[in-house]
Amino acid sequence: MFHFIHAADVHLDSPLIGLERYGDAPIEEIRGATRRAFENLVELALKEDAAFLILAGDLYDGDWKDYNTGIFIARQMARLKEANIRVFIAAGNHDAASQITRSLKLPDNVHLFSHRKAESILLPELNVVVHGRGFAERVVPDDISQQYPPARSGSFNIGVLHTSMNGREGHDVYAPCSIDGLKTKGYQYWALGHVHKHEVASRDPWIIYPGNLQGRHIRETGPKGCVIVHVEDGEVRSMRHEPVDVLRWSEVEVAAAGTKDPLEVINLAAQALDQEWTKHGGMPVVIRLRISGTSAAHDTFRAYPEHWAAQFRAIAQEYGQGQLWIEKILFNTQPAVDTGDWSGDEAIATIIKELRMLATDPSQVAGLLDDLNQLKQKLPPDLLLGPDSADPTEPQTMDSILSEARDLIEARLLRGGMQP
Repeated sequence: MFHFIHAADVHLDSPLIGLERYGDAPIEEIRGATRRAFENLVELALKEDAAFLILAGDLYDGDWKDYNTGIFIARQMARLKEANIRVFIAAGNHDAASQITRSLKLPDNVHLFSHRKAESILLPELNVVVHGRGFAERVVPDDISQQYPPARSGSFNIGVLHTSMNGREGHDVYAPCSIDGLKTKGYQYWALGHVHKHEVASRDPWIIYPGNLQGRHIRETGPKGCVIVHVEDGEVRSMRHEPVDVLRWSEVEVAAAGTKDPLEVINLAAQALDQEWTKHGGMPVVIRLRISGTSAAHDTFRAYPEHWAAQFRAIAQEYGQGQLWIEKILFNTQPAVDTGDWSGDEAIATIIKELRMLATDPSQVAGLLDDLNQLKQKLPPDLLLGPDSADPTEPQTMDSILSEARDLIEARLLRGGMQP
């Protein structure tokens, strides 16, 4: 009987995105988050007396800015060596052999799998075989899992692989494979990396994504960490996800339907923010706040978005005891009454009405897309978008552009007739 820890996607020293532009942002927590999460991982391995630690790719976030990144890892690996804990690392797309130009010798308890072919490491004292291979290049379009050897009979076999499998939302396709293909190897456990959300892809055999150690932006919400796997008589008896993150990202929606003024919405937001911070045990939390619903406060929010955004951020600081920050505030409300009823300006009311019709009338948007496509065909090549830019003629991109345009135009039109 033994247990091991499976982690992946550390992205050491990767920046956290979406907070540093705010004056009250937790700069030190942001800069040191991935390192402190990794230190928590090492502490967990020591506390649990793990037999070994598996890191299934993207330990680094690309080439080091300096040797401090490597020195930090060497120091943490030495701590594990003192406790006789072995470490198995398979390079992923971010720390492929072609991506890392610097290197430091790591303690001899660490095995970095070859990026040329799959290797099998026998742990005779546990009757375990660990199979793995790293990435030679950042882009690996082939199913390298089929190059792994078949399971060693009578042993507990673990496959370590950085892969997108058959595709995961928000992740580029690397080393694609299938659950059925992995099953053909006869391994009892597949330790996967690359997908940043914890996922149990299969229980027979166990095919696991632990998710990344530390959320780095608003698309990586919720608890982040590793999995602890308990093995007995050659079978996985249990597996649990164990958070090790030090700063968490979350999305909170405030239902403002029926509210009569901004202060009423702020009170609802205060309750929601307090509940969210409490839910995460009082640890630092970064929140994207969405205000939605039909509210009489809609036009005031649209006229003075910066003013009310500051109010919501101040509430977050109060209720989070200095450990709660708002990454972005989205005012997704709808007007409770027709703008023309109060504006006294028929021209402004008409413009705003037309803008709001674009949000609810697909035929209006379709006509606008047709016009843009015709314009795009007439533009010279050097004025067209670059390969990494969003195409405004794509419906999803158009929705986003229209939303931002409505916010901007409404705010300027309404500002003259309202006070924050």
